[in-house]
Amino acid sequence: MSRPLVTAVAPRWESQVAGLLAGSVQARLVRRCADLPELLGVTRAGLAEIVLVSHDLRGLDRDAVAALEGAGVHLVGLHPRDDMDAARSLQRRGVAVLVGTDSSTTELDTVLASLGHRSAGGADGEAPGGELTHGEDRDEPRPATRVGRASLLVEPAAEGPGGSGEVAGAPADDALGGGSGRAPDGAPPEGQVVVVWGPHGSTGRTTVAVNLAAELASPTVPVLLVDADTYGAGVAQALAVLDESPGVAAAARAADQGTLDAGSLLRLAPQVRPGLLVLTGLPRADRWTELRETALADILQQARAVARWVVVDIAPTVEQDEEISFDTSAPRRNGAALCALQEADQVVVVGTGDPVGLQRLVRCLDQVPAVTGAPAQVVVTRVRPGPVGPDPGRRITDTLRRFAGVGQVHVVPEDRDALDAALLHGHTLAESRTSSQARAAIRTLAHLVSGRRGSAEAAPGRWWARGRART
Repeated sequence: MSRPLVTAVAPRWESQVAGLLAGSVQARLVRRCADLPELLGVTRAGLAEIVLVSHDLRGLDRDAVAALEGAGVHLVGLHPRDDMDAARSLQRRGVAVLVGTDSSTTELDTVLASLGHRSAGGADGEAPGGELTHGEDRDEPRPATRVGRASLLVEPAAEGPGGSGEVAGAPADDALGGGSGRAPDGAPPEGQVVVVWGPHGSTGRTTVAVNLAAELASPTVPVLLVDADTYGAGVAQALAVLDESPGVAAAARAADQGTLDAGSLLRLAPQVRPGLLVLTGLPRADRWTELRETALADILQQARAVARWVVVDIAPTVEQDEEISFDTSAPRRNGAALCALQEADQVVVVGTGDPVGLQRLVRCLDQVPAVTGAPAQVVVTRVRPGPVGPDPGRRITDTLRRFAGVGQVHVVPEDRDALDAALLHGHTLAESRTSSQARAAIRTLAHLVSGRRGSAEAAPGRWWARGRART
């Protein structure tokens, strides 16, 4: 039985699409949409099961692709057979299945037959053989899906003398020369994403993110520091980088248009010290709509290919704000933080060593299992005897063990002079105060995150040595 299909293609492809669909036994054309808004309305109304779009459809980006897939339709991209740039553009926007503009109706039917049927209960994505299409796992929540890492490319092969062609299917990233998320034999492993998160307040998230990235970086181990805070980006100021320079906003625009790759990402991320690249944050908080979760997922995907470690500084707010919105497809201000946590391989949760900060940290730790499946490291900054009494390291550790079930706590002692000097010159602690207690603590954390053995080179002071032994 043929399935309802709608098209939204550039005017120059209309005649070819009409000929392609003529005589199809797998799909019947129910509507030709003139533009993307009409297409979104038709799919949300449930009038189609398959959508055929061209690579040059105006406004087609990652958000539009996510909205179409969210409507429960199968998306098929149309591009000239010999235009691999168009194919890459569609794949980077998240279009899973591609066909050539000069394909035959038989070839198209073969591709459509490989797509799953939407059942009466509304579930789709299951092929006749029981395998999932589009590279998706229906048990995974959509924000956790790493966009484009294992999508399926279906492209017609060249027709033989008899006029009939075979359809070749292969993972899109492999076919297009990109990474599939699994390192082939002899290739370096893909980068690991370390997200620095924490409760509200001046917890030192950015300070920890900047110095952690600096400790992980070396001339032979590249590290990319990404400022994805949609409320108050501060990495550029901490490192004295002009916030007018292109950064995460420019990378997000390129990701939306499907033009972001490893080379363009490196051009947008200046090197502030050997091995340390920085993708600066949004220059103003009111531009948060430019950093959507689909774009950030693509940025992190490309970042894994260019850096061994990807350190991401995010905002503290992770409420599912779309649940209180009348338009569930509207941009989510917290979507970037949620996306980063879902993409994370490790999470560093940062709080402060005072009663108010510890209470917020305990509540924040309660949210960790709901927002990420990555292992979490707990860091407490600004640790000093004043707010908590003598032997603050032991007291803080005992408190978090009792109220949050945390077995290991990494304390960073208050070292205001060293931090002020670093901030004044736009340096990291490793550049300005190599022997500071705060730097020694963060370097120990970097060893734990990276799995390296050994302790900080600088000999810590007596206070820190006593606190570390007891924690």
